[in-house]
Amino acid sequence: MYYTSKVKIAIDTPKGIKWQSETYLVNAVSVTHAESLVVEDFKDAGIEFEVKSVSASQICKVIGSTKKL
Repeated sequence: MYYTSKVKIAIDTPKGIKWQSETYLVNAVSVTHAESLVVEDFKDAGIEFEVKSVSASQICKVIGSTKKL
């Protein structure tokens, strides 16, 4: 199942810290699993972040290839 996770990320600008919201699509078995995958992904990124929400996505399947054409 796919979940959407909204994450706030701290970006250092000349005027100070600015918070930017980003949305990620996560392939997981539950909301808790999706949140833990997002935290694991950001853990070593060296940026301040906060997972604001995780919810079930209406996306059924991702169609396509990761191969370069």
